[in-house]
Amino acid sequence: MKVILKEDVKNLGTMGSVVNISDGYGRNYLLPRNLAVEANPKNVKKLEHEKKIILEKAKKVRKSVEELAGKLSNVTLSIEAQAGEGDKLFGTVTSKDIAEALSKQGFEIDKRKIIMPDETIKRLGQYDIHVKLHSDLTATINVEVKRMEQ
Repeated sequence: MKVILKEDVKNLGTMGSVVNISDGYGRNYLLPRNLAVEANPKNVKKLEHEKKIILEKAKKVRKSVEELAGKLSNVTLSIEAQAGEGDKLFGTVTSKDIAEALSKQGFEIDKRKIIMPDETIKRLGQYDIHVKLHSDLTATINVEVKRMEQ
């Protein structure tokens, strides 16, 4: 089945591209979520007409994501956690904790877009955490894990 993507789809393609996919993937995932339309002659003509609109939308999205990346790169998060000897945490700092700390500062970032150095942070210290904002744009935030004051 050939479809025209209406949005960027991870591991498949970018907005406006025509891709070959399995029938089930198109019928059960892409089409119901309005991520793609079937690539029949009518839709291909419509795509050519709307390609200009799609490119404008992509530019606007890219510009807003670049602005967000600029703001995020200036952010330093401070997360307090209980730690024992050797600065080892009793628990871990996960992407969920970082997403919550970002939301307190006014940034609504999905925890799945936060790329951790290892699965979790297990020691006190400073870490550079990457946030994937767009298919090819990643921002880096500084996270400092401090000992919780008793």
